Amino acid sequence: MERKHNRKFVRTFFTSPTAVEGEDDSAKMMESASQLRGMQAPDVWVPDNEDATAPNMRDEGAQNIIDVVSENGADFPGEIHPRVVWHRDSPETRYQGFQHLLEIADPDNGAIQHIDGFVIPEVGDIDDWKKADEFLTIVENEHGLEEGSIAMSVIVECGASELAMEELRTEIGRPSNNLERLFMLVNGEVDYTKSMRAITPTGELPPWPELRHNTSRAADAAGLIAVDGPYDDIRDVDGYRERMTDNQAKGQLGIWSLTPGQVVEANKSPLPTPEGYWLLDADGEEVELADEDGVWTYKGDNVSVEESGDGYVLTVGTDEIEVADKDELAEEVLDLVSYVPSMNDIVDSMEEFEAAKEAGKGAIAMTQAATVRIGDVDVDVSRDRMWDEATYQALQTPITLFQDVYENRPDQHEDLAELYSEDVVERAMEVGN
Repeated sequence: MERKHNRKFVRTFFTSPTAVEGEDDSAKMMESASQLRGMQAPDVWVPDNEDATAPNMRDEGAQNIIDVVSENGADFPGEIHPRVVWHRDSPETRYQGFQHLLEIADPDNGAIQHIDGFVIPEVGDIDDWKKADEFLTIVENEHGLEEGSIAMSVIVECGASELAMEELRTEIGRPSNNLERLFMLVNGEVDYTKSMRAITPTGELPPWPELRHNTSRAADAAGLIAVDGPYDDIRDVDGYRERMTDNQAKGQLGIWSLTPGQVVEANKSPLPTPEGYWLLDADGEEVELADEDGVWTYKGDNVSVEESGDGYVLTVGTDEIEVADKDELAEEVLDLVSYVPSMNDIVDSMEEFEAAKEAGKGAIAMTQAATVRIGDVDVDVSRDRMWDEATYQALQTPITLFQDVYENRPDQHEDLAELYSEDVVERAMEVGN
């Protein structure tokens, strides 16, 4: 199926109200968002004329989108995808959204030239997705725009829209629709929780891992991009990072951002770390080891090593493991540690494999080695990992993401060079091509 959009990855989906009640300038938050640059600027900016804007302000919000985007949209470094109102059960709401689409997309108003698409919330079954697509097709024809040129992203906020994702592979590309315009599938956990009538003892949102997996799977099957919903505890930076790490293991590399601070975190999260480091499984808790002059040191209380006669006793939580010598100890510690490679490590390994492949080798062994200090005992650990074509392609994803970011976000070049160094950036842009 044909992709109608250029981005392969979206890290950040940043919403801002289109009109703020009680302010002299109701568009001030949009004005502020339109000025974001570098790591504070999202890959996708969503002027939000739905939930973030009061119902009585939405007509003014649509006009603010026109005014701000027509003035500042050309210089905004990411894509711009306003969210309009829509609801699967409300023809009146859909009609209001349609009127806003017509107004915002009118070339005479000067905004559509800088708008990449629209975000449609509260969609239902696949027929409802087609209604939204048909409205956009009508808008394009009304204003003399190329059919399918306006991207459409949907927010999955009920069971019907979750099930509709299963039908995308079949429906996209039918001559009776323009669903190739689809760009992002976005989780809307708040309304999804409401629609599912879910209850938790604390009133907090359920984590919905199944929804996040299903969205990521549907995006992969249909050539789209999966984005997770908002993490509304904006002060909980660690929780936000944990959510992104969990998402990334599902292939969902984008996330909703509510503040420029969250944008910075989300922009950096899926990129390879600038410095490699070792982790230790300390009785179920992954702990980052401290680098002390090349010795990776554990400073917690859940793991210890003591000499016992000629051997050692390794204690993990309440479990004690007796070993005869340093070699056996190294084998036990090796099972507890893992390495997080840096950008430079990944590029080095890819370059080494490419050179081996060019020399006619189908697989090579890559060695990871470290000295781990637990208490007063230093243990040398090492493991060999076989690299073949499948390993190479799997580990190419973070590099492909980096390359996509570098090509589409020149405003972040300086930040990326500062993060990794000019040399590593240059090599990362060459490897795999």
